Amino acid sequence: MTKIHEIAKLLRIYSLVSTTKAGSGHTSSCLSAADLMASLFAQRHFHYDVAHPNNPNNDQLIFSKGHAAPLFYALWAVAGGFPKDELLTLRAFGSRVEGHPTLRFPHTVVPTGSLGIGLSVGVGLALHAKQDNLSYRTYVLLGDSEMAEGIVWEALQIATHYKLDNIVGIVDANRLGQRGETLHGHDLVHFEEKARAFGWFPLVIDGHNIDEINAAYETAEKIKEKPTMIIAKTFKGKGVSLLEDKNGKHGIPLTENELSHALNELGAVDESLTITLPQPEVYEKSETQLTAIQKPAHVVGSAVATRRAYGDALTYMVQTNNAVVVLDAEVGNSTYADEIKRVAPDKFLEMYIAEQNMVGVATGLAKAGKTPFVSTFAAFLTRAADQMRMASYSGVNLKVVGSHAGVSIGQDGTSQMGLEDIALMRALFGSVVLYPADGNATITLVEQMAAHQGLCYLRTTRSATPVIYSPKDEFTIGGSKVHTASKLPHTHVIVAAGITLHEALKAQQVLLQAGVVTVVVDVYSIKPLDVDTLYKLTQHSEPLLVVEDHYPEGGIAEAVRSGLADTKTSIRSLAVRKMPQSGTPTELLRYMEIDSEAIVKKIKDLK
Repeated sequence: MTKIHEIAKLLRIYSLVSTTKAGSGHTSSCLSAADLMASLFAQRHFHYDVAHPNNPNNDQLIFSKGHAAPLFYALWAVAGGFPKDELLTLRAFGSRVEGHPTLRFPHTVVPTGSLGIGLSVGVGLALHAKQDNLSYRTYVLLGDSEMAEGIVWEALQIATHYKLDNIVGIVDANRLGQRGETLHGHDLVHFEEKARAFGWFPLVIDGHNIDEINAAYETAEKIKEKPTMIIAKTFKGKGVSLLEDKNGKHGIPLTENELSHALNELGAVDESLTITLPQPEVYEKSETQLTAIQKPAHVVGSAVATRRAYGDALTYMVQTNNAVVVLDAEVGNSTYADEIKRVAPDKFLEMYIAEQNMVGVATGLAKAGKTPFVSTFAAFLTRAADQMRMASYSGVNLKVVGSHAGVSIGQDGTSQMGLEDIALMRALFGSVVLYPADGNATITLVEQMAAHQGLCYLRTTRSATPVIYSPKDEFTIGGSKVHTASKLPHTHVIVAAGITLHEALKAQQVLLQAGVVTVVVDVYSIKPLDVDTLYKLTQHSEPLLVVEDHYPEGGIAEAVRSGLADTKTSIRSLAVRKMPQSGTPTELLRYMEIDSEAIVKKIKDLK
């Protein structure tokens, strides 16, 4: 028996033993892909510096079928990248080998397990290699069940569009899913025809024939200007009769007695077997020389939409920060993201109307060291909620921008109005949520986003709004701006952000003429919130009023209530509580009772 077969057997044994020890895990899903992975590593297709996982020219391997994590861990253990004894801590609390791959494991590219995500991330890594002239290749192991996910096909078409011949998809078509046969079972013609139709070079092979597997990898290395999809016919639970091609065995480990039978069936293996991976090419990075340019600014008293200011900020950022790239979902002339094409067209990546894939690709780019800004209408970002959730677990430097937020977009109507975006983005682990009210605040906050490590969200407004801040004003993540209208002590605090800040400032003047002194707080940083300022301002005032162009659930008022939960402050809220419809921005703000007139009325009612 060849060394490759022995390596594959060892991978199966480690997968079996670790899952039985854990008492849980997707054993059969590991066994089907063992030959595919043994060949990739042991037949010297995969170039990787094990001692330096962050080598920028390392080949990349993503287990999009993250439930096959025990195989992933076993593979790296045999390759010398992880202690073999730690495999027996699978799924234990505190272990680096969790139920699905996470960043706690040193060779995980991004956390996976939410099916369908891996290929998009792989496309992002492949795009980065093309942009920076790196020679590494990206391999993505996919399950046949997850091929039903729409994001997979979004990734397929964009990889073809950008002629990514440095990415290889590997479909482990083992026929059985969680509860029975997959969509196409072993009828691999469906996968082949679809892959070809999407512009990929398909290779249909026997996924347990080492010669065929090796030949497929060799062919993929020679294909130019199109990505390759290896479609491998495999059997779930391959090599163990208790599991092989048996329905109902998904996610069920063997008992100790069953394990003993399985190990006898597989036969003895030399556990000292190792894989020595070939080293990647040496890469010397050369940065484009940056030219000092003046930061854009808007004149106080003029009017500009914050979405346009976002475009101004991007043109500045791409010329002063080599890491910044911009992705947009075919609305760049509305988000103003395409402004950068005037100064750095190579840093603009059109992702078309495929928001899930856009975020996934951006995650891959961020993992490779880029600082991607992704933009579309705030309403459409809800489609990519899962991708942003997984990006937050990846710890990547991802910047998301949602334009056309709230009912204030006007005539386009309900389907275009982002009214849930703050709630969504606040809920993501470690996220930052920003909502500037004018052009200069927007420009500065985009700069702050780029400097901040992690997931940031910026909400922008469609309509032009007055520029109220000087270009010299400071805006920081976690900060706020306080607006006073009188030297007399205030009796009420009005909290707003974005479009409603301008309504609150109008109301402040009307109330002052009526003898009611208020202070208006611009909470442009919704997460983290400037709780200290709010606490100080509410110590000697009447109930605090929050006004927002967002649904009440999960919005600014709930952020304020959470931040002031340990105080006795009474909090009232004006938010979007009616079914939206088309109309002018002025009509809609009035209809939703979040305009200056509604604010004045509410404050007077609180007296």
